[in-house]
Amino acid sequence: MRDPDGLLARADVRGNPDRDQHFLIDDRVLNRLPSYVPEADTDSGHVLEIGAGTGALTDRLLATGDRVTAVERDPELVAFLRDEFDEEIEAGRLTVVEGDALDVSLPEFTVSVSNLPYGASSQIAFRLLPLGKPLVLMFQKEFAERMAAEPGSDDYGRLSVTAQHYADVEVVEPVPKEAFSPPPSVESAVVRTGPRDPEYDVDDEDFFLRFVKAVFTQRRKTMRNAVRNTAHISGLDDPDAVVDAADEELMSMRAGNVTPAEFAALATLADDVGR
Repeated sequence: MRDPDGLLARADVRGNPDRDQHFLIDDRVLNRLPSYVPEADTDSGHVLEIGAGTGALTDRLLATGDRVTAVERDPELVAFLRDEFDEEIEAGRLTVVEGDALDVSLPEFTVSVSNLPYGASSQIAFRLLPLGKPLVLMFQKEFAERMAAEPGSDDYGRLSVTAQHYADVEVVEPVPKEAFSPPPSVESAVVRTGPRDPEYDVDDEDFFLRFVKAVFTQRRKTMRNAVRNTAHISGLDDPDAVVDAADEELMSMRAGNVTPAEFAALATLADDVGR
C-alpha cells in the first residue's frame, strides 16, 4: 500500500481548511474503510470514490475492487493522481474525473467508498442515496449520528427520516481529528448505508420529502400546529383539512417522535385532502 504521508510529500500539497481539504492519513482507518463494504451482498466491480485527494484511499480501493472511478475537483491533485497512478489508468482499472461531484456525470458504479468534503457532504450524500447503491462515507460525526438516529432521540430529525427513506443507515466507526492532515475542527465518523425499499408507500416522493422538511422547521410544536404553520413550505392549500382528517393522537405528537412510516402515511393523507 502507498504510504499516505509519502503521497502528500510527492504531491507537494498541504491541506487547506478554507477549501475543505483535510487529507485522511491514518493507515488503520484507510485500511478499514473498504472492509465496511458488505462482501456477501455487494458487487465491488466498480467503486466510486468522491474526493480522491492524493489517492491514499484510491490505492486501497484498487486493492479490493476491480475498477475505480475517482472524482477530484482540484486540478493540481487531478494531475498528480494521473501521474501517480498512470499504470492503473493505463490498465483500465482507474479513471480520474476532474470536477465537482455535484456537477459531473457519475458513472454506473456498484458501490461508493469516499472521504467526502464536509462542506458538500450533505448534498453529495443525497445525490448518491437515491441511486440505490451501498455506500461507505465519511462525515462529520454530528451529521453521521443524525443520519442514523431513531425516533424519539435528540438527534432524530429531517435528515434521519430522509436518509432512512432510501437506506438502512449505520455508524460503523468514529474517527478522531488526528487521523487527518490538517486536523479538522470536529470529530468524524464512517457511515455505511444499505439500499432498501421502505416499509411504506408514497405516491409523490417530492411532496413527501418537502412535507417532512416543512414540519421539522417547527419540531418543538405539535404536529397539528406544525402542519398548519408550514403550509407555505410544504405546498398545502388546506392544512386545516389535513389536521381534521388525521389521527388526533398523531397530531398531538411532536415531529421528533414521528416514525418515517407515520410521516409517509400523513404525507399521503395531506396529498389527498390538503392540496
